[in-house]
Amino acid sequence: MLKTIEKNPILVLSIVIIIMLLVHLDVPSVTIMEARNFITAREMVQENNWLLTTINDEARYQKPPLPTWLSAFSGLIFGINSVFALRLPAALMVLFLGVFLYFVSLNLKLTKLHSFHNALIVITSFYVFAIINEAPWDIYAHGFMLAGIYYLFQLFEENKSLWKHTMLSAFFIGLSILSKGPVSLFALFLPFLISYGIVFKLKAIKTKIVPFVVVLVLSIVIGGWWFIYVRLADPAAFLEIATKETGNWASYNVKPFYYYWSFFTQSGIWTIPAFISLLYPYLIKKVVHKKAYKFTFWWVIIAVILLSIIPEKKPRYLMPVLIPLALNIGFYIDYLIQHFKKITLKKETFPVYFNFGLISLIAFSLPIALLIILKADIKNHLFYFIALTSFCFLIGINIIKYLRNKNIKVVFYLVVLFMISVLGLGLPISQSLNKNLAYKSINSLHLIEDTNSIKTYSIGEITPELLWNYNGILKDIYKNELLVIPSETSFGLLIMNEDVPKITAQLSANYNLELKETYNLNEGSKIKERLIRQFYIVSKK
Repeated sequence: MLKTIEKNPILVLSIVIIIMLLVHLDVPSVTIMEARNFITAREMVQENNWLLTTINDEARYQKPPLPTWLSAFSGLIFGINSVFALRLPAALMVLFLGVFLYFVSLNLKLTKLHSFHNALIVITSFYVFAIINEAPWDIYAHGFMLAGIYYLFQLFEENKSLWKHTMLSAFFIGLSILSKGPVSLFALFLPFLISYGIVFKLKAIKTKIVPFVVVLVLSIVIGGWWFIYVRLADPAAFLEIATKETGNWASYNVKPFYYYWSFFTQSGIWTIPAFISLLYPYLIKKVVHKKAYKFTFWWVIIAVILLSIIPEKKPRYLMPVLIPLALNIGFYIDYLIQHFKKITLKKETFPVYFNFGLISLIAFSLPIALLIILKADIKNHLFYFIALTSFCFLIGINIIKYLRNKNIKVVFYLVVLFMISVLGLGLPISQSLNKNLAYKSINSLHLIEDTNSIKTYSIGEITPELLWNYNGILKDIYKNELLVIPSETSFGLLIMNEDVPKITAQLSANYNLELKETYNLNEGSKIKERLIRQFYIVSKK
């Protein structure tokens, strides 16, 4: 069985992504960042805004359009209001990332098995798969950049197919820029170049300076044309948005330099191996491919340092660090697979037993925790609960069994299987965790509008999640504390709870206001006011 798996790495990676991500791709709630992407994709299709991108029929140039184009194309095929369709390209980019990390590992002269393990590590690292819901642009930017780096590495290391590698590297780096601007150039590409210079020196770059310059210039052309087009076609909106976005780097969500020092925890289930893989004085003596390990180590460290320099910091910005970190973790896992049976020092064996023993304990505890939390609601997902319980029990037992036998390879595969089981079987159960009796979809507002022949407006900018759920345009008529009253004799208003008194006070002299409904998209016990709107029908007296 294991030999069959190891002989077909790309097929196995594809199957893992299908089970882990695609089967229940539409289950998680749409996040604020996703909603922005989905709305823009929908308006591309419905309003033909493919180049001058919009959200709620207003300019949306904060992000380049490539990820949204891909979502829109998927929506054209499978349905523009299908969450599965719009998430599909991002989920497939996780597979794309895993495949190219496998190829990069082979470039580093690692074995096919070691390279396969690296790919499994990266696609099961927490923020790699979680980013497709929280910030879908990132997986495109860093996935395409990794492909560009793969071909650039071949350009540096090989003397054949020189211009093929040049063009492919430029193409994928360009797609990265067209996905999220220069973000991945700074977070992934520049650390790669610096670490390459430290470890492999700059001889290869010096002898291939012309192709390298072509890569840089052509990638900027491929990735930058849209910015130039928008700058020329809609200069006022473009400059306003660009000024605000660049200002955020130094003034918004500012965190101290050391904020990212716990970056290795973003790998989730690989946190402890990730930490140990960064103990350079220890692991450099253990690994076979010392030069490759030194390269990935510096790639990780330099990426974290560069990201730490930027004042604006968010946990999801660490996602590109997880790519070279997966390579780093792979060196430690490979060392354990090859030598754990011979290790006798307790200070070396203890972290291994603790890490995998903890995962085994989590596997045993997860079904119990779900039963305690969900109680009677568990009957709504009985099949998935029984299946998840069975898998968790078998995985927990076998981790202990093979850990006692010091067979780390099987233990490693069991950990991967645990992640697949949690996402593949656990996601449907998670729906019962999001239960709010006050939930009311704003999409039903269309029925009231049709019945009363009215158009609805928003007081203040409408929250992206509400706008996505509404499936239409909701013009904001309250900007800079100024209320612009529509010309219609009757119209609908969506108002946040906190704004109801001041808006009703301004309108009550000349208009009748009738509260018709309260829309609430909160799905769990934690209530966010921005997801609640009071709907009034307003008519002249």
